[in-house]
Amino acid sequence: MKKLFLTCVMGSLLAAGAMAHDAKETKEDIQRHRAMAAAHEAAAKCLEAGKKEDVCLKDLQAACKGLAIGKYCGMKHVH
Repeated sequence: MKKLFLTCVMGSLLAAGAMAHDAKETKEDIQRHRAMAAAHEAAAKCLEAGKKEDVCLKDLQAACKGLAIGKYCGMKHVH
């Protein structure tokens, strides 16, 4: 029983270690987050300028193409 427990614990630790990012992947994640933030800031400014929501959403989707998941560029909120 003790061996089974230790095997499960070690397996979990190894799996968690495999999911960790290396320095290059972390740097790429940071760049993606900054690009998404810039796209969302541009969308906010678009709305502040009085443009229609569908126009701003279309611009947001274009800015985030290949960058984030979903049509809201990785962020969805309530209206």
